[in-house]
Amino acid sequence: MPNRCRLYLITPPVFELEAFSRALEGALAGGDIACVQLRLKDAGDAEVLRVGAALKPIAHSADTAFVLNDRPDLAAKLDADGVHVGQTDARYAEARALMGRDRIVGVTCHNSRDLAYEAAEAGADYVAFGAFYPTGTKEPSHWAEPEILEIWQETATTPCVAIGGINVENAAPLVHAGADFIAVSAGVWAHVDGPRAAVAAFNALFDELS
Repeated sequence: MPNRCRLYLITPPVFELEAFSRALEGALAGGDIACVQLRLKDAGDAEVLRVGAALKPIAHSADTAFVLNDRPDLAAKLDADGVHVGQTDARYAEARALMGRDRIVGVTCHNSRDLAYEAAEAGADYVAFGAFYPTGTKEPSHWAEPEILEIWQETATTPCVAIGGINVENAAPLVHAGADFIAVSAGVWAHVDGPRAAVAAFNALFDELS
């Protein structure tokens, strides 16, 4: 079994900053979270920078990395811990040049081991596979099966993230398959008992399966 799986938390696509700041504090109080990714697809640059500047210290107060989605230029301005880029966003080389060697650069690889090997060989800090389940956050363009995580763990050393429609109830097969990180958005923020309880439940699951 690989190292214990950890939670990779993604913000909702739209939120009110003051209320969400409290929700994030609650989630972080629920247990271990490796990373918080700010994902505001429809916000302008100034808004992303404003929100990022407010949320980064909240994440850091819990020893959690703060990563920006898509925009290495804004991540560098924010002095974020890293950036996550998709296949249609900034290229890995551009992201690495902007972020430097000591920051996190992760890459979306959909359901393609070829894309993942290419990213890993270039120096990506992690590769992300998915979507594994239907998600309301966005319409997936690619679907992945748990087998890709098993093969990745057998053939590569770069950490892998499983993403797409994951919640406490359906995460176990992905943890079993070898996901180093489970990326979750609505599975935490829309949890019936609230974000703190969701994070606690994920961590209990990871402990059980590690």
